[in-house]
Amino acid sequence: MKFATFGRGGVHPDDKKRLSKDKKLERLPFPSELIVSMSQHLGAPATPLKKKGDRVARGEVIGCASSYVSAPVHSPADGVVVDVRKVRVPSGAVADAIVIKCDETQSEGFTEEFAWQSESPEALLETVKSLGIVGMGGATFPTAVKLTIPMGKKADALIINGVECEPYLTSDYRLMIERPDEILEGVMAAARIISTDNVIIGIEANKMDAVELLSSKIAAKGYPIKVQPLKMKYPQGDEKQLIKAILGREVPSGKLPLDVGAVVCNVATSYAIYEAVKYHKPLIERVCTVSGEAVNEPKNVIAPIGTKFSDLIAYAGGAKDDLVSMIAGGPMMGFAVADPDTPMIKGSGGVLMLEKMIDDVSFPCVLCGKCVEHCPMGLMPNKMFRNIKYGNYKAAMDLGLMDCKECGCCAYTCPSHLPLVQGFKLGKKLGRMAR
Repeated sequence: MKFATFGRGGVHPDDKKRLSKDKKLERLPFPSELIVSMSQHLGAPATPLKKKGDRVARGEVIGCASSYVSAPVHSPADGVVVDVRKVRVPSGAVADAIVIKCDETQSEGFTEEFAWQSESPEALLETVKSLGIVGMGGATFPTAVKLTIPMGKKADALIINGVECEPYLTSDYRLMIERPDEILEGVMAAARIISTDNVIIGIEANKMDAVELLSSKIAAKGYPIKVQPLKMKYPQGDEKQLIKAILGREVPSGKLPLDVGAVVCNVATSYAIYEAVKYHKPLIERVCTVSGEAVNEPKNVIAPIGTKFSDLIAYAGGAKDDLVSMIAGGPMMGFAVADPDTPMIKGSGGVLMLEKMIDDVSFPCVLCGKCVEHCPMGLMPNKMFRNIKYGNYKAAMDLGLMDCKECGCCAYTCPSHLPLVQGFKLGKKLGRMAR
């Protein structure tokens, strides 16, 4: 069996998946309170439709999309709105949020089945759009926008991202193992929407049981889907690296996957598409890995959107005494979180409790070139960082700063512990302002 990969750069961190890989999906009991941010997706935040004192029903629209690149937000629970206020989401941004006090008894709902196979691609696309489906691999790009093929373009390949290359995270893996039929049905719905029969699922070699399971299911159902095993290398889950590994196509600077004829969807997104077209269920819950050496009982939890991190951690047995940091997402691209009541959003694939941190004492660059060697985008992180440090933002932009994926390969390999990714985030913001 051939194991594909991208060619340039990348790193091989310890995947740490053994902590939660064998932990089956568990459904979190509804917490007493949910904090549902209106910024659940890339693009413009949704506009709140509810006010304090309003009753809401599970699955009801509580925030409407405010622009083309936006998505509606639905209530994850039956309950009462007790507040509408600003909150800080996992990325650190501040957004409007609707705070819901959950009823003690929740309606089940979403059991009626719909024959989506008889619907037109346009109708399916509208279902995905109206039910608030977004990319669940972390980027949270509105899925309906991604599946809309503009006039003059064609998608000849649909790639399903089952890589999950971030250390610790196993939420996608558990979905592939426990919900393979549902994922494949969601994949077929997505393929119908963009009108392609060239579908490839990419899965890294540390999940060969998922490769074998999905391959057997595909063969039994006769689906036109191929499963492509991939070498273990971070950041293979990035769209551009995945397209390079599977199709051998290079997405040019400033371009999108569709510019090389590809659409990429995450396996969790495929599962959400399945629930949307089969049961007309909005994206109101997701699987989240709660892991790390400083949590007592690592778990993979199905939790309603808006669940506080503190509720997830409590369900996983609580944090150990040697807790040093809490991370939203994975350790490479995630965000350090100070407030345990930070709410989970649609892109929250994991909450990590870590007992160690990278040394925050940095030293001058030693010109070793490791950051250049390991950058999967072929950039020069050392030069970009130096220009940003001295306020030369245009020079950093000219070196390709906007092509940086903030994957952290450069910082991971830097012997001087330079805050490279933080510098690039700042440089992008100030560089845009300087234009």
